[in-house]
Amino acid sequence: MPSVFIKTYGCQMNERDSEAVAAQLVAKGYSLAKTESAADVVLLNTCSVRDFAEQKAMNKMKNLVGTARKDRPGQILGYLGCMAQSRGRELIDKLPDVDLVLGTQKFHRAAEHLDELLAGKRDKIVDVAPEAKSEAAIREHLVNGSAKTSVSAFVSIMQGCNQHCTFCIVPATRGEERSRTIPDIVAECRELVARGVREITLLGQIVTSYGKRFSPAELWEGEGIPANRGASGVDSCGNSAFVQLLEAVHAIGGLDRIRFTSPHPKGYGDDLVAAYARLPKLCESAHIPLQSGSDRILKLMHRGYTREKFLAIVEKLRRAKPGIGITTDIIVGFPGETAEDFEMTLNLAREVQFDNAYIFKYSPRRDTPAAEMPDQVPQEIREERNHRLLELVNAIAARKYDEFIGRQVEILVEGPSKKNPARYTGRTRCNRIVLFDGSARHQGQLMDVKIERTGSFTLYGDPAVINL
Repeated sequence: MPSVFIKTYGCQMNERDSEAVAAQLVAKGYSLAKTESAADVVLLNTCSVRDFAEQKAMNKMKNLVGTARKDRPGQILGYLGCMAQSRGRELIDKLPDVDLVLGTQKFHRAAEHLDELLAGKRDKIVDVAPEAKSEAAIREHLVNGSAKTSVSAFVSIMQGCNQHCTFCIVPATRGEERSRTIPDIVAECRELVARGVREITLLGQIVTSYGKRFSPAELWEGEGIPANRGASGVDSCGNSAFVQLLEAVHAIGGLDRIRFTSPHPKGYGDDLVAAYARLPKLCESAHIPLQSGSDRILKLMHRGYTREKFLAIVEKLRRAKPGIGITTDIIVGFPGETAEDFEMTLNLAREVQFDNAYIFKYSPRRDTPAAEMPDQVPQEIREERNHRLLELVNAIAARKYDEFIGRQVEILVEGPSKKNPARYTGRTRCNRIVLFDGSARHQGQLMDVKIERTGSFTLYGDPAVINL
């Protein structure tokens, strides 16, 4: 059978999609190649959030085409994911050597399309049409090239986004929000736990919007509706559909940890804040995208909250779960952003003291309102603001990491470090990476380590004293 190599760009949703495609292909008899040059099929799972990500994928494909023409004339080349969805046939028009363009609702069609291409039944395939129930079409998991899962796994709970932020192309590439049912998600999580998974991360474009369109009957399809469910998706305790899902996953025996990403600040109701305090398996870690510290810019972005609302959420979370790790996303150089607006973002970052922040220079995306806004910020100013904010965030993070020195923390050991196989890596509940001198016997364990020193967004621990 043929071999396949998948290269992934972008977010954790894309990582999960690539894993699902790989698992599907392995189940059909494909093998996973270790390199592009050794593969019969090379697929690029693409991202459209920034222009840089799109250009990187297109340049990579040009290089693959050149190599294939010279060394692998029969190699099948394809685009998957967000850029495939937004550009469609245009990608083949620009690069006629590309054979497959597969959109975000068509990942489960990868095997059948590749079979047809490899058999010579079809010459080119572009499949980007919407498909009902695609959000629950792929449940396969594959890690490290085998059917065996790792100790942690991603589970997609929904597809799409209805937020329509003015800078974002995701609603166009992922479609409208479509949620899976709670029994369907729980069944997948149970299967993963039975295979050795101890930590599950629930994924969605905006996970806190999960199930908002569902009635109780739809939310709990296939099971009797629990007695405390009212006429809407909210239960009699005032818990949203997402918190009900957290409760259902929390009840799975053998599961130790639950995480989720990415939420929206508007989704942090009192029920979700309270869940951090009352659900022991829910890790004290929250990634809450801020995007800007200026109310004026937040309004232009169509974010639906203010800086005061954001600060109130952080305060509630830290009160409910002291020591919670809080990270965020911030865009600098959004159209119309003045020096004063940017200073507000700097001041908010100082006030919140984020554990880490992913900072992005604004990138115009076609067919988004922000791309047509006046007062586009010059590139050199975006660069300068990116540097200043990054410098501030890194300094705050370094101080917060140093506070761990001498402390005992619990980690879930994920396996050998990619950079140094002699060391093993794990994560704290608040999502810090910890490296320590370990062995295969530690993999999959929940264990305590004492932090001895820090590196760049890394903690170094010693388990010897604690785990004799």
